[in-house]
Amino acid sequence: MPKDPKPSIFVTTLDVGLAPKLKADLADQGFELSKPAYTLFQAKKKGVSCTLYESGKLTVQGKNMEEFIQFYLEPNILQGFNYTYGDLDIDQTPRIGVDETGKGDFFGPLCVASVYAGGEDVIKLKQIGVCDSKKLTDKKALEIGKKIQSQFAHHVVKINPAKYNELYNQFKNLNRLLAWGHATVIRNLVAQTGCKQVILDQFGDESLVRNALREDFTALKLTQRHRGEEDLVVAAASILARKTFLESMDKLSQEIGFTLPKGASSQVVAAARKLYNQYGEELLGKIAKLHFKTYQVVKSEE
Repeated sequence: MPKDPKPSIFVTTLDVGLAPKLKADLADQGFELSKPAYTLFQAKKKGVSCTLYESGKLTVQGKNMEEFIQFYLEPNILQGFNYTYGDLDIDQTPRIGVDETGKGDFFGPLCVASVYAGGEDVIKLKQIGVCDSKKLTDKKALEIGKKIQSQFAHHVVKINPAKYNELYNQFKNLNRLLAWGHATVIRNLVAQTGCKQVILDQFGDESLVRNALREDFTALKLTQRHRGEEDLVVAAASILARKTFLESMDKLSQEIGFTLPKGASSQVVAAARKLYNQYGEELLGKIAKLHFKTYQVVKSEE
């Protein structure tokens, strides 16, 4: 049966001792504050309205209330996720999650990350805002990624473009290169944590990662599945990989004095053409993945 839709207004009861923190946080987030009768305060901004009554009753409504509740109110004030996840049981099985970022981006590195969590730490991932990274802005991914990096066992392989191009020439296939990266972060985190249960976002035939792990695979319970980011620990790995990628893109952009666009769009082609015409192939080999069709398009227009 389909789940009942969430109500249009959220109501809960707070310890009024939390009122000063809530009020200060909302002011910092750009809410306009007022004090109607019988309230401690009311806070409004586009899409969200919050009212905290003298009794401790808190109401939240507006078209953007779900995001506000999920990413601020529950992790920072309520310390629980009854609204966002209802009675959904969170799998607390200790496991390593693995995912990558950058394989579809002409500029920048390929980043593969693994994260370990189990028990209450899986719930903690929820509390710091971990979810499918595609739902996060770059700013939010960086913010949550820093928390993951500081609070959870992890390992990241960042393959900068020059090394990526060298490895691609050896592997001759992106999926085999990805499998090598996945196997590397898995081995390192298994050695660090002793955890033998691994789940990853499937990117090709299941044999690819198994073959890359070789004899190490026999000791692991390896699960590969599509839409792997539905798993909290895989989602955490995805966010950590994305954080690494975003920071690297920013550093590369600063080094060449030119903002590198993400992806492989026409904007990327235009940027690549400008850089190629100005600096030649040597520079592109240091900042871009040269097996992309983007590179052939740029070279064909010489």
